[in-house]
Amino acid sequence: MDGRDTEDPKQSTADMTAFVQNLLQQMQTRFQTMSDSIVTKIDEMGNRIEELEQSINDLRSEMGVDRSPSPSTPSKPKVETKSGDDSANE
Repeated sequence: MDGRDTEDPKQSTADMTAFVQNLLQQMQTRFQTMSDSIVTKIDEMGNRIEELEQSINDLRSEMGVDRSPSPSTPSKPKVETKSGDDSANE
């Protein structure tokens, strides 16, 4: 025989358990590192967006358009509605 049959099954199970726990710990550490990196980049992007907004507001102030509506909120065109009487006659 190859000698594996004499190995204690409890020892084999303990070795496998330790291996899996170690692997899971490594995965958790890597995941946490990636998660922290993503959060840091999102924070940096938020800061850059705030800086851009401030620059835009500064430029608008220099141009004298402090109170004009923002381009991101265009005015909605008025839509005429038909009276309900027309649909009742059909």
